[in-house]
Amino acid sequence: MPVLTRLVPSPLVVDVRSGALDHLGEVLANPGIASTGRIAVAVSNGSGATLRQRLAPQLPGAAWFTVEDGTLDAAVKLADQIKGGHYDAVVGLGGGKIIDVAKYAAARVGLPVVAVATNLAHDGLCSPVSTLDNDAGRGSYGVPSPIAMIVDLDVIRQAPARYVAAGIGDAVSNISCIADWELSQRETGEAVDGLAAAMSRTAGETILRHPGTIADNDFLVALAEALVLTGISMNVAGSSRPASGACHEINHALDILYPERKGQHGEQCGLGAAFATYLRGDLPVAGQMVAALRRHGLPVTADQIGFSEEEFGKAVQFAPQTRPGRYTILEHLDLSPSAIRDAYSSYVKDVCS
Repeated sequence: MPVLTRLVPSPLVVDVRSGALDHLGEVLANPGIASTGRIAVAVSNGSGATLRQRLAPQLPGAAWFTVEDGTLDAAVKLADQIKGGHYDAVVGLGGGKIIDVAKYAAARVGLPVVAVATNLAHDGLCSPVSTLDNDAGRGSYGVPSPIAMIVDLDVIRQAPARYVAAGIGDAVSNISCIADWELSQRETGEAVDGLAAAMSRTAGETILRHPGTIADNDFLVALAEALVLTGISMNVAGSSRPASGACHEINHALDILYPERKGQHGEQCGLGAAFATYLRGDLPVAGQMVAALRRHGLPVTADQIGFSEEEFGKAVQFAPQTRPGRYTILEHLDLSPSAIRDAYSSYVKDVCS
């Protein structure tokens, strides 16, 4: 009797520990990643420049490229710079913006990418998606996920606390994303990939219920692994569906409508997830989300991320337009502006007070 299985695209290496950067050269020496040792390393002007001094002796065959920002133009520029350089791989060394630029550039020239994270702000670190600023605001682009993922906890602890804690909101939002996916299955017949859903939900539940804080090593490991697992769940599903629901629609709407105030992705998704969970009528889980977000110093109301009640309401109304064809609680309820205002007021009163 044949044994049927499926191949799941996933990193060859996931190294999450203190001192992981000291072994980056060993990871890149893996013949499956860089057989000749010719590496293109993308870094920022900030933390990346400092780490370059530390890592350059480990990587004698590396060429270093400075990435100015997290725009599509920067990603295209990087691709043009490394094209024809006969590199084995691209290393994205920095926060989410640098890694997203490196992923897009590597995909454009057909090279694998190694993600070396300096913060844990969102689940894009290991996902098959690059989120880049463009002339229309901000866009998501499908790319191969990283072939290796390196997280040095000593480096993570040096990042601003906000950029680490934001990833908590993104991880917890998985729970809302899966609830939206299952809602769509019931209402529209959309297929749910059980393995992808299990991976994403497990990542979210782990962070929701973990008693630690970003000051604890074991919590940072759990958060990094949750973000990696979320990225792999998207590979399993073949789309961002297991980690993108109404919460992410609200996040994208805030970015599009108020581009001058682009906030932390994870912060906006965490708030969006708590509100979407409330809209689904699941008050106990919405309460758990709000409690967890608050415990980690994350926003749970619009004013805490610099938006008025009216602005947040406009974003919720606009949100379905950011993902045409995706069915979430927002499309299901199809609330009027006044109903959104009432629902948000009730959310603040019932869950946040």
